[in-house]
Amino acid sequence: MSLTVTACLLAGCTVGPKYHTPPAETPVAYKELTPADYKNTDGWKVAQPKDDALRGKWWEIFGDPQLNALEEKVNVSDQNIAAAAARFFAARALVKEARSQLFPTVATNPAITVQRPSATLSNGKAGGSSNSGSGSGTGSTSSATGTFTEYTFPFDATWQPDLFGRIRNTIKSAAYGAQASAADLENTRLTVQADVAVDYFQLRGEDALKQLLDATVVAYQNSLDFTRAQYETGVGTDEAVAQAETQLEATQAQDAALGIQRAQFEHAIAMLTGQPASTFSIPVEPLTSKPPAIPIGVPSQLLERRPDIAAAERLMAQANAQIGIARAAYFPNLTLSAAAGFESSSFTSWFSWPSRFFSIGPAAAETIFDAGLRRATVQQYRAQYDETVANYRQTVLTAFQQVEDNLASLRILSVEIQYQDTAVKSAEKSLAIAKDRYSLGIDPYLNVLTAQTALLSNQETAVNLRIQQMTASGGLIEALGGGWNASQLPSPAQLISKVP
Repeated sequence: MSLTVTACLLAGCTVGPKYHTPPAETPVAYKELTPADYKNTDGWKVAQPKDDALRGKWWEIFGDPQLNALEEKVNVSDQNIAAAAARFFAARALVKEARSQLFPTVATNPAITVQRPSATLSNGKAGGSSNSGSGSGTGSTSSATGTFTEYTFPFDATWQPDLFGRIRNTIKSAAYGAQASAADLENTRLTVQADVAVDYFQLRGEDALKQLLDATVVAYQNSLDFTRAQYETGVGTDEAVAQAETQLEATQAQDAALGIQRAQFEHAIAMLTGQPASTFSIPVEPLTSKPPAIPIGVPSQLLERRPDIAAAERLMAQANAQIGIARAAYFPNLTLSAAAGFESSSFTSWFSWPSRFFSIGPAAAETIFDAGLRRATVQQYRAQYDETVANYRQTVLTAFQQVEDNLASLRILSVEIQYQDTAVKSAEKSLAIAKDRYSLGIDPYLNVLTAQTALLSNQETAVNLRIQQMTASGGLIEALGGGWNASQLPSPAQLISKVP
């Protein structure tokens, strides 16, 4: 009884370092897009208090029904998300496995055994008994040479009290690992969702470029018809006709080549949404979306909003618990065991009171010499903990870099697009002048070709800048963690609940 009481008292002891989240350097504010820059950045405005964070279905901020439909398919069909979910459920099962060690193990092994001892061995034992018997000289024979049946119904129970927190630290380690796996699942989900958005805007950008080149082919065809008409009337030259034909054919080839990239983006979206590329298609629709004003919040919130940062932090906690498990090996293990049941050679008396048996008692085990094994194990886990701290801080630094990269892209692209739109208007004006001067016979057709090429180049640049702007918006949302928050991680109680 005293041993049991002592075990219960010692079960409150836990060895190992206390866990506190190590500090990571966070800036006071983002430098690449300040409120002063909002007036020069497309779609941005001073955020209201209710807009301090993205929530839920972040992709709806773009207001595109087709994108919304694709994102909804991601959660139920993407196989990378399904694999990450399976890893989480496996990690969750490990928590339940570790928790089971807190409780006694009870086992039973009922058996009915028919036995017949060896007659030779039994006779030898009988002869030995007669030689050592009384001096009467009457030998005894063993009755064990017959066949008999043994009935057993045993119960065995063992319990190892968690004297120094080894089991509790094991449970903590498994729980922290499961929480990290849950964060990895959300990070995988966010990555796939962001990839769908980026690929979708790229595809719409290809549609916009196709629209531009289709219109340019029509314009070049009209120019070719005009130069032919002038040549046939003796005003133009065959050189001008050849130049117009070359320009038209090269642009037609460029126009046809756009189909390759569009098809690849469409196939990528099919894969991300869990659908065969052979049966998936997206209707053609040029890019018209405008970049939204994305609520970025303050830098300190980023540590709670990014699932990869949350996963790195939970891995630190898990590594810290592993140190406690290793240090518990320095202390003795106490095992309480008991056995009881019924045993008889007669079925009718199998469960009678005289057939009972039992045994009970504690056992303690302590390693006396291990040549430094335990000390080396503790050092190993301390080093692994230091590694997770470095990984955590590196993840935080990477997160701030990604946010600042996309903020800078959005700010600079907005200014660049304004200049580029002005350049397109200037190129249009230059082309109109060149056409007029060629029609009047002042300049050769080469001037028209040069102006047309300059206009197309500037128009393509303007479309590509808008594609970059939309993909940077998607990249910024991913860098900010989407609509996720660390408070959504499952608690230890939820990890051991029956509901998945």
